[in-house]
Amino acid sequence: MDRTAEMLAFVRAVDCGGFSAAARELELTPSALSKLVSRLEDRLGVRLLSRTTRRLQMTTEGETFYLRAKSILAALDEAEAEVTEANASPSGLLRLYCGSSFGTHQLAPALPRFLERYPDVHLELSISDQPPEMLGENFDVVIRKGQLEDSSLIARRICDVERVICAAPAYLEMHGTPRTPDELLTHNCLWITRLPALRRWPFTTRDGIRTINVNGNVAANNAGTVLQLALAGVGITRLTDVTVGEALRSGQLVPVLADCQHVEPIPLYAIYSGGRHVAPKVRAMVDFLIEAFGHAPWRRAAPR
Repeated sequence: MDRTAEMLAFVRAVDCGGFSAAARELELTPSALSKLVSRLEDRLGVRLLSRTTRRLQMTTEGETFYLRAKSILAALDEAEAEVTEANASPSGLLRLYCGSSFGTHQLAPALPRFLERYPDVHLELSISDQPPEMLGENFDVVIRKGQLEDSSLIARRICDVERVICAAPAYLEMHGTPRTPDELLTHNCLWITRLPALRRWPFTTRDGIRTINVNGNVAANNAGTVLQLALAGVGITRLTDVTVGEALRSGQLVPVLADCQHVEPIPLYAIYSGGRHVAPKVRAMVDFLIEAFGHAPWRRAAPR
């Protein structure tokens, strides 16, 4: 006995206001649809519909069953759609937002692998240090650091980002290598001006966390510029490892005070809409981000 067919016949008869209209929609004869409803009533042992020549009227039992049956049928439709979408090939335009440091130094070099894997996906990439909501665009996936505030969205953790104090060997050869946090006060330090808190560098001591307010003769409003200044030997800086990872691997920069720096891991998330159905292109991108960066490849030692 096909219970789903019976429920569907009953619900559509109510929604369409009669057997004839419902039968046309379901591509059945009115008599076949009527038999399905009658069979449902016989099985339940209750009258669901009061039939007249002009209209259908639900009984009290019919109203109760209608609400539950409609919900069940909707859930079946959603389950089928979810499975279908999961098996569908990712395609279409995908709008992706990412901050400049991760986007420039990590994401952009990895994207050719994603595009080779999913040739039917077209990417529209926004690399910016402005919050995504200020750009006035609807993004499919947002990559950003820190805790998620909007509970209506889904956030999948990609990895943790860490900040590293480092300098070019040329700077350290000329000015010496600081051995204690206090010695930083005599060095030229570089920081990002748009984030004043990043001028306060934390260290782990026997008495807890101690913060040093560094000084220097130059600062910039983005990590890329600060990186270039550090590479040129201008001073000591503290940037995320996604920014300085390659320079550390190549020896262009070397860690400073690594034994006492307070790392402060920062979670990096892929954020997307929390609807029931996630588009295959979105799921593919999020899975790729975790696959490509979940192990923080920028921290691996340089090959010998």
